[in-house]
Amino acid sequence: MELSRRKFLASAAGLGAVVAGNAAVLLARQPHLDFPTAPRSRLALTSYPFRAYIATSHNQGPDKIKLTDFAAMAVKRFGIYNINPVVYHFESTDPAYLERFRKSVAQAGSHLVGLGLGGGQFWDPDPAKVQAAVANSHKWIDVAEALGSPSVRQHLEGSPRVAPDAERAARSLGRLAEYGAKKNIVVNLENDNIIDENPFFIVKVIGMVRNPYLRALPDFGNSIRHPGGAAFNQRGLTQMFKHAFNMSHVKDQVTGRNGTVYKIDVGKIFAIAKASGYRGYFSMECESGGEGPFAGTERLVKESLKYLA
Repeated sequence: MELSRRKFLASAAGLGAVVAGNAAVLLARQPHLDFPTAPRSRLALTSYPFRAYIATSHNQGPDKIKLTDFAAMAVKRFGIYNINPVVYHFESTDPAYLERFRKSVAQAGSHLVGLGLGGGQFWDPDPAKVQAAVANSHKWIDVAEALGSPSVRQHLEGSPRVAPDAERAARSLGRLAEYGAKKNIVVNLENDNIIDENPFFIVKVIGMVRNPYLRALPDFGNSIRHPGGAAFNQRGLTQMFKHAFNMSHVKDQVTGRNGTVYKIDVGKIFAIAKASGYRGYFSMECESGGEGPFAGTERLVKESLKYLA
């Protein structure tokens, strides 16, 4: 059927309005943070290295640190004003406790910049397991919203005898990113486990999802345990930093399962981050064995400030 010129122009105008409207929605759904530029202000501290010192239901004692005191400790001991605790250090998810924790962070003059979530089976062939993983992460995204955290770190957990599947992972993590977008919470994927969280697998999934609320969290050293060693680690981080938004984990060594200690060229990784245009936070995640997390974190802070100067 032939369209008149008037009808064609009207249709084109309508299509243009739809496209413009969609563009406005997409722009509105882009995550935004006003990142600090001063080197020390870009540092953060995760609670994970201090797990032996933090009070939980299974770790009690008068010398243990309550999570509600963690932000104040980070400021006093390390001069760090941003924290990203792991969720299993929370005593409760009751609104009263979350409000008490939120106030403790504010009273310390600190900021919550991320929450570390546990693993989820996002590519399992069993839809029930996938749904359980997505639902559990929804709960913690709600907690992040209540606390004012701009992001969560989602671990990827494989299933026995099930190889990582990018298509299935993209479908379920795409749903998670959509939920995060509704709450304005970024979902970050970390290169942790060298099989299930291979940096190139993570980048592939992020590329398939194409949602700005699903991003990479480059860890400086986890991927060095791959047989490809330091070269593989640096190639993977080069790709991950291209998809990073607000979080990266800094460490200068990791220990393999057989006790092998892998040293990391921190300067090279900071150079990769800078070349990528990354403007987010660098969270101290010391894995220094016998040295302990306090002395190890102090060393990481000094190294990081040197390369951020």
